[in-house]
Amino acid sequence: MGASFLCTVGHVSETSAGSAAPLVTGSEIARIAGVTRAAVSNWRRRYDDFPVPVAGGANSPQFDLAEVQAWLDRQRKGQDVSEEVQLWQALRGAYGDDLISGLADVAQFLTDPAGKSRSGLPPDGVRLVRRLVGDGSPGELVGDLADRFTESVRRAGSDQVTSPRIIRAVRHFAGDVAPGATVFDPACGIGTLLLAVGPERGPSRYGQEIDARSARFARLRAELTGYEGVDIVTGDALRDDRFADLKADLVICDPPVGDADWGREDLLLDPRWELGTPSRAEGELAWLQNAYAHTAPGGRVLMVMHASVAYRKAGRRIRAELVRRGILTRIVSLPPGSAASHALPVHLWQLRRPLSLGDAATSVRMVDLTANEPDGSLDPRPDQTADVPLIDLLDDIVDLTPGRHVEDSHRDYVTEYQALRRELTEQVRSLVSLLPELISGAGPGALDGPSIGVADLVRAGLVEYGEPQPVSVSDQLDTDFLQGFLRSTANTRRSTSASGTFRLDGKGARIPQMDIAEQRRYGAAFRALQELEERSRRVAELGRQATALARDGLGNGALAPEE
Repeated sequence: MGASFLCTVGHVSETSAGSAAPLVTGSEIARIAGVTRAAVSNWRRRYDDFPVPVAGGANSPQFDLAEVQAWLDRQRKGQDVSEEVQLWQALRGAYGDDLISGLADVAQFLTDPAGKSRSGLPPDGVRLVRRLVGDGSPGELVGDLADRFTESVRRAGSDQVTSPRIIRAVRHFAGDVAPGATVFDPACGIGTLLLAVGPERGPSRYGQEIDARSARFARLRAELTGYEGVDIVTGDALRDDRFADLKADLVICDPPVGDADWGREDLLLDPRWELGTPSRAEGELAWLQNAYAHTAPGGRVLMVMHASVAYRKAGRRIRAELVRRGILTRIVSLPPGSAASHALPVHLWQLRRPLSLGDAATSVRMVDLTANEPDGSLDPRPDQTADVPLIDLLDDIVDLTPGRHVEDSHRDYVTEYQALRRELTEQVRSLVSLLPELISGAGPGALDGPSIGVADLVRAGLVEYGEPQPVSVSDQLDTDFLQGFLRSTANTRRSTSASGTFRLDGKGARIPQMDIAEQRRYGAAFRALQELEERSRRVAELGRQATALARDGLGNGALAPEE
């Protein structure tokens, strides 16, 4: 069984530099045993002999794999199909792709054990639910099923629910939430994000969800897990705002991505568009303004955003207003792999409604965590953050991508400029030495005398077509000589397209007939000219880079003219 364990675990850690004892996290134990992470947490609470963590922190403990394997063998966990897995399989068989309805029916049954409200819950499902509740609590079972549903969606590559990594990030950057705070999620799904932020008791939580099945499960889930003051309604939060008068202390949202049918035509004059009416392509900015419209003075918005929202042309004007008014306070670029459906980085935008005109932000904190592991620390290092003044963001593009601004803020302008200047000086000095010494020619053009077609050389086996130019495969023909004459005026006229691209016309190109010594003399001159041309392009690029860097450095104070 040990081999199967090692194959199941996605990765192992080491306890120290000198020890190779493999370690596993709670989620990896769950995959081994075929249960959810919540089930593993329950085992830790229920069984005194469950292995103790040997590494990691309180939020991400790590266990010795051998000890876990031995414990599972003793308990026979993971060897037989667990009742939790049997229930999941029964729900899949009864509800198919409509698993949300199945989860909601389980939750409804748990609120009414007499069975009056179990709807389509199959008899074997009822039996398994009763047995599982006997071993735990209704709240734990619903939480386990929600975790399993989230994991199944993640494996399918769907963004139907918010990923655990996104939830962890939102909870981290939301910080402490006061017990008397009002929290609102206008696209709450099955309620995971809404219920994850802040303490279980104290805050008033409001959610709206367009999918009636998800909203139903979220309501029942909140009730069964002991949350109080939760109000979740069904409806489209943009077209049919059910909490129009709500002003929250914290608005959190993981909105639909790339939804062009968000209702722009019906909402052109909606008062929520304080910063401008979003285009059809900028549905995320419609959700952002909807969230901001529900924010009380001093309240915050934490919005999950696709990375492209930070720079797309269609959203430039709204981004500029966010910056200009001091509403946007922070953007975090999360590690790749944070989202469930793709590995691209996503951003977490934080807005704050000022208490007064003098309370607006004067800079935006940019945080770039894209170099971090998706399950790693969310506390940025100093070199991963930058407080960017608003004026520096208000250019023609208003690109709010954190990586760009973090890199610029930690840029060593002096060292970089000196290195560019030094290389540019060396390249310019070398140009003169590359220009060959040439004397007066003997008469008419070389191709006006005896010459031979390249096609004939190919047929004779002396030339092969390379990429992008032909090459000699014979000691009777010098390659530099061949390629140099192919670029002569007579040949380039017939080999250059209307767009200026050089492509050899093998049928018409010709080169002069010369002995090999003469070919090499010409070839050396052509080779020097080719290197001169390449160096000249490099000089031009270095000049462009040095000029741009110098202008930027002089403008932001990083560089100054010599006295």
